[in-house]
Amino acid sequence: MAPAAPTPGTGPTPAPRAEAVPEPQPARPCAPTGRGPGGPAPTTGATPAARTGAADGRQPAQTRTPTGRGPGGPAPTTGPAPTARPGAADGQQSARAHARTGPGPSGPVPGAGPGRSTRAGGDGLRERLEAAWVGRAVGCLLGKPVEKLPLEGIRALARATGNWPLGDWFTARGVPPELLAAHPWNRRSAPTSLAENIDGMPEDDDLNYPLLGLLLLQRHGKAFTTADVARLWLDELPAGRTFTAERVAYRNLLLGLEPPATATHHNPFREWIGALIRADVHGWTNPGDPAGAAAQAYRDAALTHTGNGVYAALFVAAATAEAATGRADVHTALRTGLAAVPPRSRLAEAIRFGIRTAAGEADFDLVVDRLHARYGHHHWVHAVPNTALIAAALTHADGDFTRSVCRAVSGGWDTDSNGATAGALAGLLAGSPDRIPHRWTAPLKNRLATSVPGFDGIGFDTLAHLTAQEAARS
Repeated sequence: MAPAAPTPGTGPTPAPRAEAVPEPQPARPCAPTGRGPGGPAPTTGATPAARTGAADGRQPAQTRTPTGRGPGGPAPTTGPAPTARPGAADGQQSARAHARTGPGPSGPVPGAGPGRSTRAGGDGLRERLEAAWVGRAVGCLLGKPVEKLPLEGIRALARATGNWPLGDWFTARGVPPELLAAHPWNRRSAPTSLAENIDGMPEDDDLNYPLLGLLLLQRHGKAFTTADVARLWLDELPAGRTFTAERVAYRNLLLGLEPPATATHHNPFREWIGALIRADVHGWTNPGDPAGAAAQAYRDAALTHTGNGVYAALFVAAATAEAATGRADVHTALRTGLAAVPPRSRLAEAIRFGIRTAAGEADFDLVVDRLHARYGHHHWVHAVPNTALIAAALTHADGDFTRSVCRAVSGGWDTDSNGATAGALAGLLAGSPDRIPHRWTAPLKNRLATSVPGFDGIGFDTLAHLTAQEAARS
């Protein structure tokens, strides 16, 4: 998700009433506590000192220069990615290379070459986490060229190249010029996300925020506070890489506001999808503990979001934690995620509608049409329609990776964010990057670009190792 952030006060108005956001309880993920954005701040400690220069509500006037500090060690290896590993079964060769043996963000990463297992603790968690990182990148990249396009434009562009129902990367080859004039690709993304242009995973906020979440856990552990999130953003997140609710919250921090006011002060985007795209890492690091994952996601989301914006993060975190065990199917994971959402909220209703509609209709185009008829009045980045679509896509795909990412993207709205979230969950369910089709993994070249200091050029195998380390921490 990377829409330009309208100036608060001139953009879409928030809902008349934002639902109170309950902080998840460790033992009962679906028991609301009544604490909301108007109650006690879900943080401890002081908020970072305010910086000046952004009082007019526009993009912060000063972007911090990255310090170059990594998450605890030398920057990960950059440069050409290793060649693809041979030998995967039935042609589904993974593009990931043997795990790097050089220094990574937290020190040397053990090799994973021939004869060495990548399984952490013998339960395959590291393999699942690598598939989740790769799946998140694939889904995001698939959705990037059609972000902001209307549903009819997405369908027309794919049909023009024989790629409908969607099953492969978008391409400009063979698309009539008049169609491209009517529905142009996303101008920022097309040079790096069409099939003919992909060369590694380009930077996107849908990957930047999981990297920041990993960095947060490395520095503060699972007991981090919302104030810790705020400090990390001011230290490591370039202001120009923030959008909508995150940009407003960043500006509010510079003005000296503390959470939860950072989420509510002149922030008409506080129920949009930004907190949802930050939630995966909290599920990845709490396998089998959906309540713990939801509690972490709440403390992260409270910096920027309220109501349904927070609930969407709880849903994804809890569902991801269930899927990370390697024992759940997609439907169990979605039920677990739904249990973390207040049952009478608009978001819970939308998730139930998405799941129910997908379960009862064989043609996914008709599922999408019904979702758009019911929720199309929302902004295309709002959490309610996008979470409903993610739930519907995952339900309809029944755990299949390609169908999961393609259905999430083909449904429109925030295409790259929806593809990323669906891809991450489907990757976990696949269990290994070797089980993700080669046409998706090969173009990524095990390389991720980012402006988050210390991570540019990192491989998904290294990220899986680092994430598994945080999952093992108490």
